[in-house]
Amino acid sequence: MLTEQEIDRYHNSGYVVPDFQLEVNTLKEIGFYYDHLIEKHPEFSDYCPAVLCYETAFLEFARIPEILDMVEQLIGPNFALWNSSFFAKPAKIGSKTPWHQDGEYWPVRPLATCSVWVAVDHSTEENGCLRVIPGSHKSRRLGTHNYNGADGLSLPLELKSDEYDESSAENIVLRAGQISLHDVYLVHGSEQNRSERSRRGMTLRYMPTTSVFDRSLDTNKRYGRLAMSERTLYLMRGIDQSKQNDFRVRY
Repeated sequence: MLTEQEIDRYHNSGYVVPDFQLEVNTLKEIGFYYDHLIEKHPEFSDYCPAVLCYETAFLEFARIPEILDMVEQLIGPNFALWNSSFFAKPAKIGSKTPWHQDGEYWPVRPLATCSVWVAVDHSTEENGCLRVIPGSHKSRRLGTHNYNGADGLSLPLELKSDEYDESSAENIVLRAGQISLHDVYLVHGSEQNRSERSRRGMTLRYMPTTSVFDRSLDTNKRYGRLAMSERTLYLMRGIDQSKQNDFRVRY
């Protein structure tokens, strides 16, 4: 469980690194399923935006009780998992993630998500750890994002530079098995990995069921199962308070 100080940090800074670490065997299992995914789909060797569309075994890790307990402390007892991604950042060639806010991409209304970032490897400054702008979530608004089609980027939308102060950025350095949790409005990104060590990270996206996963808002339907409109929504705890969410299994 999160302490009161950790909960305060999440609400004040937009993120928290709790005093928690996954077991080595759990990390090995995550690595096993990821290797199996890449064997079948090598196009995801750097970034897979929707691992559950291809391997539902990853649900096992989204249901870890300690993680669910922490999420419940932050967004309440009724919540669903709507996605899980894998940012692999292979050694020497791992892509950069530009400064952005997650909510710019997501069809969740009202916009609300607690993201859990799981370090499968050690995540350091050298191999491209997550970087955040503390407190940037407090305005509860999305800044202006522009399209950036440059090579070497994991995501195509970049927050305008006058929307944040990079000099206040903090690095989230994690040991393998540690996690961080961050708010949907938090400004964050990461640098390229030019080190000799991979930086695999798995994200789990949980939303309170007072929000609706609105499939009609998805503009990427042409991408098939990678489209957000085609992703399965999984109730993790409680009930669907909105009574509008579609939990029909899709993949």
